[in-house]
Amino acid sequence: MTVAVVTGGTRGVGAGIARAFQRAGADVVICARRPPGEPVGDARFLPLDVRDAGACEELCGRVAAEHGGLDVLVNNAGGTGFRLAAEGEAARHARVVELNLIAPLVMSRAAYAVMRGQSGGGSIVMIGSVSGSRPSPGTAAYGAAKAGLAHLARCLAVEWAPRVRVNTVVLGMVRTELAHLHYGDEAGVAAVAGTVPLGRLAEPEEVGEACVFLASERARYVSGAALELHGGGEQPAFLGAATVERG
Repeated sequence: MTVAVVTGGTRGVGAGIARAFQRAGADVVICARRPPGEPVGDARFLPLDVRDAGACEELCGRVAAEHGGLDVLVNNAGGTGFRLAAEGEAARHARVVELNLIAPLVMSRAAYAVMRGQSGGGSIVMIGSVSGSRPSPGTAAYGAAKAGLAHLARCLAVEWAPRVRVNTVVLGMVRTELAHLHYGDEAGVAAVAGTVPLGRLAEPEEVGEACVFLASERARYVSGAALELHGGGEQPAFLGAATVERG
């Protein structure tokens, strides 16, 4: 049985990823600083601060010992609040970079130490963001970290081949239980969804299905890749100002 670890797997996108791996038959371990408010299927919860290198190494070793291996790591933990680059203390922006870039590197190293000795190697999936490839006002440190994360994945894919494959899922907007906090209310969520070509936000489980694919044998020749999961992207702002009719 495949053993998968999902960081930040207690809610939102992380919980959707964990459920998708469970549906695929995996033995799933979710980790975060605090336990989930309610069970995420039958996933096992282990507490972890992904910024603590020693704790990451201990968790990966424990999972391998108690579950018989560590086949998949999904680096999902991350996030940020809204803060303009010139506002707040510099240390606050640095902590955003630490959580969204340094922590995935630390956790990936810990997982690689286990995976490289396994007969089947392993697979690591980074959860990136479109904020890393377009302007991200109000979340500049986050966007910069996600840009770095995609580059990190490409580098690790080369350094750790052929034992471990490393890929990135680049997320657009996802509908989670906290979506209304970002977009105001249901009307705000609907308005934002209207800017997406497919007409809606992604569901957490859809993110999970993409992760399952990248971690599976069907993607055995896929490494160093970035799979964009954004419903077609965002409609360019100039289209709203143009007067040309479109069918």
